[in-house]
Amino acid sequence: MAAIRGADTKPEMFIRRGLHARGFRFRLHNRNLPGRPDLVFPKYRATLFVNGCFWHGHGCNLFKWPQTRVEFWRQKIETNVARDKTNTLMLKETGWRVGVVWECALKGRKRRSVEDVLNIVSDWLNEPSGDLELKGLP
Repeated sequence: MAAIRGADTKPEMFIRRGLHARGFRFRLHNRNLPGRPDLVFPKYRATLFVNGCFWHGHGCNLFKWPQTRVEFWRQKIETNVARDKTNTLMLKETGWRVGVVWECALKGRKRRSVEDVLNIVSDWLNEPSGDLELKGLP
Protein backbone atom coordinates (compact mmCIF):
# COMPACT_ATOMS: atom_id res chain seq x y z
CA MET A 1 0.00 0.00 0.00
CA ALA A 2 3.03 2.27 0.22
CA ALA A 3 2.79 2.86 -3.53
CA ILE A 4 -0.78 4.18 -3.31
CA ARG A 5 -0.82 7.92 -3.86
CA GLY A 6 -2.66 10.06 -1.35
CA ALA A 7 -2.13 13.28 -3.29
CA ASP A 8 -1.71 14.32 -6.91
CA THR A 9 -3.91 11.51 -8.23
CA LYS A 10 -5.11 11.62 -11.84
CA PRO A 11 -8.68 12.70 -10.94
CA GLU A 12 -7.29 15.38 -8.63
CA MET A 13 -4.95 16.67 -11.33
CA PHE A 14 -7.84 16.92 -13.86
CA ILE A 15 -9.78 19.05 -11.38
CA ARG A 16 -6.77 21.19 -10.38
CA ARG A 17 -5.70 21.96 -13.94
CA GLY A 18 -9.23 22.71 -15.09
CA LEU A 19 -10.09 25.01 -12.19
CA HIS A 20 -6.76 26.83 -12.42
CA ALA A 21 -7.35 27.43 -16.14
CA ARG A 22 -10.72 28.96 -15.22
CA GLY A 23 -9.04 31.44 -12.91
CA PHE A 24 -9.63 29.78 -9.54
CA ARG A 25 -6.73 29.96 -7.13
CA PHE A 26 -6.35 27.48 -4.30
CA ARG A 27 -4.04 25.97 -1.72
CA LEU A 28 -3.13 22.29 -1.80
CA HIS A 29 -3.47 19.79 1.06
CA ASN A 30 -3.65 22.33 3.89
CA ARG A 31 -2.37 20.55 7.00
CA ASN A 32 -4.10 23.06 9.29
CA LEU A 33 -7.58 21.92 8.25
CA PRO A 34 -9.26 18.66 9.30
CA GLY A 35 -8.76 15.93 6.72
CA ARG A 36 -6.17 17.90 4.71
CA PRO A 37 -8.55 18.81 1.87
CA ASP A 38 -7.14 18.31 -1.62
CA LEU A 39 -8.03 21.87 -2.63
CA VAL A 40 -8.71 24.83 -0.34
CA PHE A 41 -10.28 28.01 -1.74
CA PRO A 42 -9.83 30.64 1.00
CA LYS A 43 -11.54 33.36 -1.06
CA TYR A 44 -14.71 31.24 -1.26
CA ARG A 45 -14.33 29.67 2.20
CA ALA A 46 -14.61 26.29 0.48
CA THR A 47 -12.72 23.00 0.53
CA LEU A 48 -12.78 20.28 -2.10
CA PHE A 49 -11.96 16.61 -1.69
CA VAL A 50 -11.36 14.40 -4.75
CA ASN A 51 -12.09 10.95 -3.32
CA GLY A 52 -11.28 7.54 -4.74
CA CYS A 53 -14.38 5.34 -4.68
CA PHE A 54 -12.54 2.29 -3.31
CA TRP A 55 -10.59 3.97 -0.51
CA HIS A 56 -13.55 6.00 0.73
CA GLY A 57 -16.18 3.26 0.45
CA HIS A 58 -18.42 4.90 -2.13
CA GLY A 59 -21.38 2.70 -3.05
CA CYS A 60 -20.96 3.04 -6.83
CA ASN A 61 -20.09 0.56 -9.55
CA LEU A 62 -16.34 1.25 -9.09
CA PHE A 63 -16.41 0.01 -5.49
CA LYS A 64 -16.15 -3.71 -4.79
CA TRP A 65 -15.24 -5.36 -1.50
CA PRO A 66 -11.98 -7.33 -1.80
CA GLN A 67 -12.28 -11.12 -1.63
CA THR A 68 -9.08 -11.61 0.37
CA ARG A 69 -8.32 -10.34 3.87
CA VAL A 70 -11.97 -9.37 4.14
CA GLU A 71 -11.87 -8.31 7.79
CA PHE A 72 -8.80 -6.10 7.29
CA TRP A 73 -10.29 -4.29 4.31
CA ARG A 74 -13.71 -3.88 5.92
CA GLN A 75 -12.15 -2.30 9.00
CA LYS A 76 -9.82 -0.08 6.94
CA ILE A 77 -12.52 1.26 4.64
CA GLU A 78 -15.09 1.72 7.41
CA THR A 79 -12.48 3.68 9.39
CA ASN A 80 -11.83 5.88 6.35
CA VAL A 81 -15.57 6.55 5.94
CA ALA A 82 -15.96 7.44 9.63
CA ARG A 83 -12.92 9.75 9.46
CA ASP A 84 -14.35 11.47 6.37
CA LYS A 85 -17.62 12.16 8.21
CA THR A 86 -15.80 13.53 11.26
CA ASN A 87 -13.55 15.78 9.17
CA THR A 88 -16.49 17.07 7.13
CA LEU A 89 -18.41 17.90 10.30
CA MET A 90 -15.38 19.69 11.79
CA LEU A 91 -14.89 21.74 8.62
CA LYS A 92 -18.57 22.76 8.56
CA GLU A 93 -18.48 23.72 12.24
CA THR A 94 -15.60 26.10 11.54
CA GLY A 95 -17.46 27.77 8.67
CA TRP A 96 -16.03 25.99 5.64
CA ARG A 97 -18.13 24.71 2.76
CA VAL A 98 -17.26 21.15 1.80
CA GLY A 99 -17.27 19.69 -1.69
CA VAL A 100 -16.57 16.10 -2.69
CA VAL A 101 -15.90 14.95 -6.24
CA TRP A 102 -16.01 11.17 -6.41
CA GLU A 103 -13.73 9.24 -8.75
CA CYS A 104 -16.80 7.77 -10.51
CA ALA A 105 -17.71 11.27 -11.73
CA LEU A 106 -14.55 11.20 -13.88
CA LYS A 107 -14.01 7.50 -14.49
CA GLY A 108 -16.03 4.40 -15.38
CA ARG A 109 -19.09 3.79 -17.49
CA LYS A 110 -21.27 6.34 -15.68
CA ARG A 111 -18.74 9.18 -15.79
CA ARG A 112 -19.47 12.76 -16.66
CA SER A 113 -17.39 14.78 -19.07
CA VAL A 114 -14.50 16.63 -17.45
CA GLU A 115 -16.02 19.87 -18.74
CA ASP A 116 -19.34 19.06 -17.04
CA VAL A 117 -17.58 18.33 -13.73
CA LEU A 118 -15.60 21.57 -13.96
CA ASN A 119 -18.78 23.56 -14.73
CA ILE A 120 -20.57 22.09 -11.71
CA VAL A 121 -17.62 22.75 -9.36
CA SER A 122 -17.17 26.29 -10.74
CA ASP A 123 -20.86 27.07 -10.23
CA TRP A 124 -20.70 25.68 -6.70
CA LEU A 125 -17.68 27.82 -5.83
CA ASN A 126 -19.46 30.95 -7.02
CA GLU A 127 -22.53 30.22 -4.87
CA PRO A 128 -22.49 31.88 -1.45
CA SER A 129 -23.41 28.75 0.52
CA GLY A 130 -24.08 25.03 0.37
CA ASP A 131 -22.07 21.87 -0.01
CA LEU A 132 -21.37 19.70 -3.04
CA GLU A 133 -21.26 15.96 -3.64
CA LEU A 134 -20.58 15.07 -7.26
CA LYS A 135 -21.03 11.44 -8.32
CA GLY A 136 -21.21 9.61 -11.61
CA LEU A 137 -24.39 9.68 -13.65
CA PRO A 138 -27.29 7.54 -12.37
